[in-house]
Amino acid sequence: MIEKIGVIGAGQMGSGIAHVCAMAGFQVMLTDIDAQALDRAVGNISRNIDRAIAKGKATEAEKSAALGRIGTGTDLSAHGQCDLVIEAATENEEIKRQIFKSLVPHLKPEALVATNTSSISITRLAACTDRPSKFIGMHFMNPVPVMQLVELIRGIATDEPTFTAVREVTVKLGKTTAVAEDFPAFIVNRILLPMINEAVYTLYEGVGSVEAIDTAMKLGANHPMGPLELADFIGLDTCLAIMHVLYEGLADSKYRPCPLLVKYVEAGWVGKKCGRGFYDYSKTPPVPTR
Repeated sequence: MIEKIGVIGAGQMGSGIAHVCAMAGFQVMLTDIDAQALDRAVGNISRNIDRAIAKGKATEAEKSAALGRIGTGTDLSAHGQCDLVIEAATENEEIKRQIFKSLVPHLKPEALVATNTSSISITRLAACTDRPSKFIGMHFMNPVPVMQLVELIRGIATDEPTFTAVREVTVKLGKTTAVAEDFPAFIVNRILLPMINEAVYTLYEGVGSVEAIDTAMKLGANHPMGPLELADFIGLDTCLAIMHVLYEGLADSKYRPCPLLVKYVEAGWVGKKCGRGFYDYSKTPPVPTR
């Protein structure tokens, strides 16, 4: 029976996961190496629930109860009593492996472990733990409180009770599951990121401007956001990391990251989170940078 959920990483994804778990009635332990990141995360969760209250989707009593269920800490030992721990650190395999190696000595023998990776091999991450059969991929979409989908990905060793328990948790969170096989980037990013990369190539080759490309896809393909605007929202560093995983994992030239995407990341122009990517967010409305 899963009652207490640990979340590692208090960034946008981790705080969103903690938010939905607390609102669904689970006890939550949110950890991060940065105490200030934890304070920001709790503040963001509070403000996001306020937005839901304003729309009539939550009450003050529900907010108070949810915030009361969230504990925070800077040490992985805080997850000792958790039934399920979800890692939501940066999309870097070496960092994730180090987290799992440090985490597992603190866990109960029956505790399940999930990773929110959007592209990295579940089987490979599971192999660096003491419990590959109790390890699974649980890929939430961003922003977590709003997006309905969670991709569930079994590693080669993931057992059926782990899959069943995590699927039940996902349903309790009010999410819909899509089951993906453990291939690079799974379903959503296997399709989405090459489209974004192709949009960057379209810009790089001068086929269209930032504005023309995004307008064309919004009005011509009925996408709610243009691909370059979406890339800025995801983070160009994250987009590039996923393209590297696809290119290295599948060895097909169609997944080669666009040189312009590489250049933007090298410049530190990684999108909305830093104020500049394919758009300059210091202006209102944001202005294309090319």
